[in-house]
Amino acid sequence: MFDQILDALETFPLFLYGFTFVLSLLVGSFLNVVIYRLPVMMQNEWDCDCRELLADELKKTKAKEATPFNLAVPESHCPKCKHKVKPWQNIPVISYLLLKGKCGNCNTPISLRYPAIELLTAIASLTVVMVVGFSPQAPVLILLTWLFVALIFIDIDHMLLPDQITQPALWLVIISSIWGVFLSPKDAIIGAASGYMFLWVVFWGFKLVTGKDGMGYGDFKLMAVVGGVVGVIQLPMVILLSSAVGAVIGLSMMAFSKADRTTHIPFGPYIAIAGWITMLWGDGILAWYLRVFV
Repeated sequence: MFDQILDALETFPLFLYGFTFVLSLLVGSFLNVVIYRLPVMMQNEWDCDCRELLADELKKTKAKEATPFNLAVPESHCPKCKHKVKPWQNIPVISYLLLKGKCGNCNTPISLRYPAIELLTAIASLTVVMVVGFSPQAPVLILLTWLFVALIFIDIDHMLLPDQITQPALWLVIISSIWGVFLSPKDAIIGAASGYMFLWVVFWGFKLVTGKDGMGYGDFKLMAVVGGVVGVIQLPMVILLSSAVGAVIGLSMMAFSKADRTTHIPFGPYIAIAGWITMLWGDGILAWYLRVFV
């Protein structure tokens, strides 16, 4: 049965595109849960660790630990009326349209961000298979796309790139290099180390000059993931693209909102976007640059 599915995906591109789109819509729905709950889970864990370390409010700590909160529990519900979301109300995008963007019980508006993330995940994944086709690169790039979507929105919300996501992404890249999916193991490790060290040097240089932290260690790890895929040669392209994307978005925020030069802007989304673009079209961009300018 599994072999038949693989044959169908390889033989019929439209079937591959449809399968990828629908699967990624479902994953996008789950990513909404990850984006909201993972930072809360991390905060709860930090609170418990601090209370245990300080031996303070131990009774409260035990009560908090007795109430499970993870990616599976509690089940999805309306934050206002606590109404449990039924299966038919949890179909990606379609349920949002059927419910007219409101809770099925209390009519509280549902954020447009939920279906937007589902569509973004599906469209980005579909783009991957349309670019690389049915190849060993496709499943790895799709997995990285899903992880990047989660990282982008967590960083926007909390200025945080969790190790629970960046480290598995890095191991995925390194392990895939054993089969030469993108690079050889040697080139992947050198690319990952170079990506990490470049931002690490920038971080400490900025801190020595200004006395401030310009970015977090999560940014270094995310750049290591990208470097492990694109290699050392294309890392400058990622850095230039991420800076360009950051400049455009930063200037737009200053022009259309109350943001100013002192506003903290997460750098992780720009690395993820620039890295994703380079993973798919880096060779073409590099060839165009050499042809036009060199």
